[in-house]
Amino acid sequence: MKRFYKQAAATQAEAGWQVALDGRGVKTQGGKPQVVPSAALAEALGAEWAAQGEDIDPASFLLRDLADYALDVVGGERADVIATLLRYAETDTLCYRGEPDEPIHARQQAVWEPLLTAAEQRWDIHFERISGIIHRPQPPETLKRLETILSAHSDFTLAALNTLASLSASLVVALAAIEPDADIAALWNAAELEADWQVEQWGEDFEAQARRERRLAAFDAAARFARMARG
Repeated sequence: MKRFYKQAAATQAEAGWQVALDGRGVKTQGGKPQVVPSAALAEALGAEWAAQGEDIDPASFLLRDLADYALDVVGGERADVIATLLRYAETDTLCYRGEPDEPIHARQQAVWEPLLTAAEQRWDIHFERISGIIHRPQPPETLKRLETILSAHSDFTLAALNTLASLSASLVVALAAIEPDADIAALWNAAELEADWQVEQWGEDFEAQARRERRLAAFDAAARFARMARG
């Protein structure tokens, strides 16, 4: 698609902020006014539009897609979105370790255990640790507590968490990533621990590295989206 506008600017709108292209408010892919809760987020959305060249690159609209998801999907399907997020807790990658005698186990223990312990202490819950790949259910009270935590978040935060959890295969990592002082690089490295281990053993693949960088960009964008949406 050719660029069809000259200027993109964040403007105040009813109940929030909106990007205007040559004075016309942007709408979501579902046709709703794309009104977001903070000026910072609107400005970041506007920057995506402003950065487009003669041809518009749909893949570059990471923040816009998150805003659309929040407004078009989460707004009407909160219960389903929360249920999907809870499934990442049920099979959280941080809980599944190698056998104690496997070399990767020590690294998993060193990197993942502090994140899991911090989550348990913060929310007063308990996660079952599993050696191997055989599924073990998490305590019902843990999932219930996490459901309460998720229900307290806005549609925009839930949209960000959906991306963060799907990329990291971990609700624990996703929730840590939306904190104001989150170390996004460290959290991403934790999520990619097993993939990086395989690279160390068998060598780096150029296409796999490019895919990792795209996924990291999406992870970072989702974390920034959640922080900006809170203002």
